[in-house]
Amino acid sequence: MARVGLSGPRLAQAGAELADEVGFEQVTVSALARRFDVQVASLYSHVRNSDDLKTRIATVALTELADQAAAALAGRAGADALTAMANVYRTYAHSHPGRYTAARHHPISVNSDDYVEAGRRHSELWRAVLRGYDLGEPQQTDAVRLIGSLVHGYITLELAGSFSYSEPDSADSWPRILDALDTLLRTWS
Repeated sequence: MARVGLSGPRLAQAGAELADEVGFEQVTVSALARRFDVQVASLYSHVRNSDDLKTRIATVALTELADQAAAALAGRAGADALTAMANVYRTYAHSHPGRYTAARHHPISVNSDDYVEAGRRHSELWRAVLRGYDLGEPQQTDAVRLIGSLVHGYITLELAGSFSYSEPDSADSWPRILDALDTLLRTWS
């Protein structure tokens, strides 16, 4: 019998917290069972397998991030929206490094409508930012990919300490990089 109080959502939230503590790649069904002081088998009443658990954690992260981004974008357009959105991602990554990694998890075999919906929200939010730049297709898709690559690449390198060997501080470079991105988007041909 499953332990009272355990549920898929509770395990996903606990897994997200564990990811921030030990890293997303270290989160396993076994590690989560140890956290709840239960047998591994008792968790399989709530998650199908390790990929299901990781997909649920990714969904938590994507949903939290999308909720924060939507709030930050309210009433903003153009460079202000671009900066607000990028800052949400960067702040979230610094506050929740394991969850930020989880947000990039791609399910292997688990089909999750919640995961797909959370991912779709991110695309829609970035496209909302791009409405301020009057880009049509295929430029808009190209721009979403460019922004994602730049924001994720910068954050990943920053979290890994790759910018700590030179001046200026990475926090000082961030707004200049976003200004350059804004200029590029305003002049996209």
